[in-house]
Amino acid sequence: MKKIIFIAAALCALACNEAPQGGFPELNQNGKIAIVAHRGFWNCEEAGYAQNTIASLRLAQEAGVWGSEFDVQLTADNVAIVNHDADIQGLKIADHTYAELVELSLNNGEHVSTIDQYFEQGAKCATTMLVCELKSQSSPEREDILTDLCVASAKAHGVFDPSRMIFITFSHYMCQRIANEYPEFVNQYLNGELSAEELKAEGINGLDYNSAVIDKNPEWVTSAHANGMSVNVWTVNDEEKMKVYSEMGVDAITTNEPLLAREVLGEKEFKLQ
Repeated sequence: MKKIIFIAAALCALACNEAPQGGFPELNQNGKIAIVAHRGFWNCEEAGYAQNTIASLRLAQEAGVWGSEFDVQLTADNVAIVNHDADIQGLKIADHTYAELVELSLNNGEHVSTIDQYFEQGAKCATTMLVCELKSQSSPEREDILTDLCVASAKAHGVFDPSRMIFITFSHYMCQRIANEYPEFVNQYLNGELSAEELKAEGINGLDYNSAVIDKNPEWVTSAHANGMSVNVWTVNDEEKMKVYSEMGVDAITTNEPLLAREVLGEKEFKLQ
């Protein structure tokens, strides 16, 4: 794994300094599929990194995958931090201040980063799409704060651009808010209870469902495309599933195995040129 990653890093070092030439792939663009590394680069622990950290984002950038997904939480004192789980070492993020959480060790001894620190690294590589998952909060007020902090930080670091980042969330409230205020951005809803037609009626322009939902409702891919919506499927971690969704014509897959996905998809992988 390390050898493959380091070779990929050498091949794309120059690409990360180039200006973006495109954004989220147009629907059905020559059958190309975007590869999104889950939680930064989820299987990066094999190479000595922790998921959802600046180091794992850097690894995804160096490997040259199309996009890197990350999760954003809100502390008790309203600091946006990057972490998947609602707690760190058993301490619930929403009930503790950033100062109380920042020194807690994550996997491999790293520490939690703020959204500002994360976007600072994200801005260094124009060819890696930042896939921002806004984690559901306990109230609309806290979800407004989290959304505002992410938008402000993205603007401050020059990545608040539909060609540089997209939004995903399980929160219906935040998804609707983004659809209303930032309709130019790809905005994908993660809750698999609503069909493409239902989401489109609310102005939401994308669906991001796990493989079990798409397996149960394969017609939603065609329906989404007919309504001008993008489709991302997550938990796609084996070769056969990658082939299935490629043939199905989804726009992107989010995977714990991005290097395997590149090998399987070949020329079907969409890249920012």
